[in-house]
Amino acid sequence: MSGSQQHPYHLVEPSPWPAVGSAAAFITAIGGVMFMHERAYGEHVMGIGLALVLMTMFMWWRDVVREAEYQGHHTPIVQVGMRYGMMLFIASEVMFFVAFFWAFFDRSFYPAGGVWPPEGIETFNPFDLPLINTLVLLLSGCTVTWSHHALLQNNRRDFITGLVLTVVLGALFTGLQALEYSHAPFGFTDGIYPSVFYMATGFHGFHVLVGTLFLTVCLIRGLKGHFTAEQHFGFEAAAWYWHFVDVVWLFLFVAVYWWGG
Repeated sequence: MSGSQQHPYHLVEPSPWPAVGSAAAFITAIGGVMFMHERAYGEHVMGIGLALVLMTMFMWWRDVVREAEYQGHHTPIVQVGMRYGMMLFIASEVMFFVAFFWAFFDRSFYPAGGVWPPEGIETFNPFDLPLINTLVLLLSGCTVTWSHHALLQNNRRDFITGLVLTVVLGALFTGLQALEYSHAPFGFTDGIYPSVFYMATGFHGFHVLVGTLFLTVCLIRGLKGHFTAEQHFGFEAAAWYWHFVDVVWLFLFVAVYWWGG
C-alpha cells in the first residue's frame, strides 16, 4: 500500500502545546488569584505562568508556520476551514465588545439621578485626540488593504511598504491612546462612566496592540519571502482582525466619545 496522502485534509501530528498551554493558563490563573489576595510569591507564580503562555504561543505558531510555508499542509480546503475559524473568532470578539456597549447604553439611557454623563465627570473633547486617533486608525485600514492588494498582484515592494506603514500607524495609535489616558480628568474608580470608558477603550487598545504584533510577525515573514498571491492566509487573517479593530473604534468614537459625552 502506498504511504502517500490520499486526501486534501491536514491530520496534525501529535503536539505537546495544547497540554502545555492548558497547564500554563492554569498556573497563570492560580498566580493571579494569589497575587490579588496578596499571598506570598503570587506575582512570581503568575509571572511563570505568563512566560509559559508566551512560550507556548511562540512554539505552537512556529509549528503552524512550518506546516503552511515548508510542509505544504495548508491545502485550499484546509484554508477554507481556517477562514471559518477566523470568522467565528472575530464573531466571538464582537460579542465581547457588545457587553461593554450594552453596559454603556444601559447606564446612559437610565442614569442614576437622571443625568448623563454623571455630575462631576468631565468628558474628553471628541474632536481633539480621539478624532486624530480615528483618522490614524482609518488610514491604517487603508494601508493594510493596499498591502493585501499588492500581494495579490505579486507586488512585494508595495506589500512590504503597506505593512510597514500599518505597523507604524498602529504603534502611533497606541502612543496617542496612552497620551490621552495621561491627561484623563477622571480615574477608573470614579464611577460608572469612567469604569465603562476605561474597560471599553482599554480592551480596544489591547486589541490594537495584539493586531500590531500580528502584523509585525507578518512583516517579518514577508521580509523572509513568505506569502504568495495564492497562499497567504496568515496575513489575510491579520488584515481581517485589523479591520475588526477599526470598526470597533468607530463605534467607540461615535457612541462613547461623541454621543455619550
